[in-house]
Amino acid sequence: MNFKQLKNLPGARKAAMPDFVQPQLATLVAKPPAGDEWVHELKFDGYRLLCHLAGKQIRFWTRNQKDWTAKFASVAKAVKALPLKSAILDGEIVALDPSGRASFQRLQQSINKGGGSGLIFHIFDLIYLEGFNLTRTPLLERKRVLAELLEPLGNTGLLRYSDHIEGNGELFLKEACKLGIEGIVSKHANSAYESTRSRNWLKIKCLKRQEFVIAGYTLSDKGIPFSSLVLGVYEKGKLIYAGRAGTGFSNAMRVELKKMLDRLARPTKPFEQIPKDPGLRRAVWVEPKLVGEVAFSEWTDEGIIRHPSFQGLREDKKPTDVIRENPS
Repeated sequence: MNFKQLKNLPGARKAAMPDFVQPQLATLVAKPPAGDEWVHELKFDGYRLLCHLAGKQIRFWTRNQKDWTAKFASVAKAVKALPLKSAILDGEIVALDPSGRASFQRLQQSINKGGGSGLIFHIFDLIYLEGFNLTRTPLLERKRVLAELLEPLGNTGLLRYSDHIEGNGELFLKEACKLGIEGIVSKHANSAYESTRSRNWLKIKCLKRQEFVIAGYTLSDKGIPFSSLVLGVYEKGKLIYAGRAGTGFSNAMRVELKKMLDRLARPTKPFEQIPKDPGLRRAVWVEPKLVGEVAFSEWTDEGIIRHPSFQGLREDKKPTDVIRENPS
């Protein structure tokens, strides 16, 4: 592509490359917005990362500014091969299951093996490119440049352009849910890149799914390391009980999780109020330092999740940032 044309992009500014850009976050809503001024993308089930390319140095940053470059050596190698001197790419790293769907558990397994083999970096935004800050450039212009940049790579490699449709958000969500996708993200076509949670980016989920703080585990009589994980969310700075997750684990996952949790054991409940759940009589309490992602069907009136299934740990999230997500 012709980088000399970057100066002609609306909102593009000549500037030094920033050390870190706080990512833009989406607001959870119940249904997609109507209108052709909205574009809709698939919501990927992986790790949101900002990739910084400066010369031949690559850095992958989480939203909390943790350096995760070492976890994704294979993807970093692919980024390094791009014909660029400087860029900041915003996207999601995923691992695909045999059916071609993103699998968060498979992603964790790949990372734990070292080097992050079998991963894909779905890139959906371009924040900085070849000396120009693009945060004030309208979204569709940023995506046009990004698509042109990634076009020579095709759609089968480690780096893939995250495409979108314009309008028809409800139909797009319906089809995404049919395919077993987590949901969609709707973005205002002319919006700038805002380093905050914005209503210019909206997320709509097919199933309810969010992060929970792990506050302990319950003992099992079936010869397995534990029966269920005890979950909570923060409300006004206080940890509130949200239920227990007893499915979604492999045997190996249960063993590894118990080792991690036993190192955090504490004698008292970490909750502000004593939960009424009788199943907690055989609970082992831990310091609330681990965060897990859980899929579930609904919240009860008492603030407990129904039919939970554990998806994996979220090392990129701070426990104190975990709250109950309610659609606006």
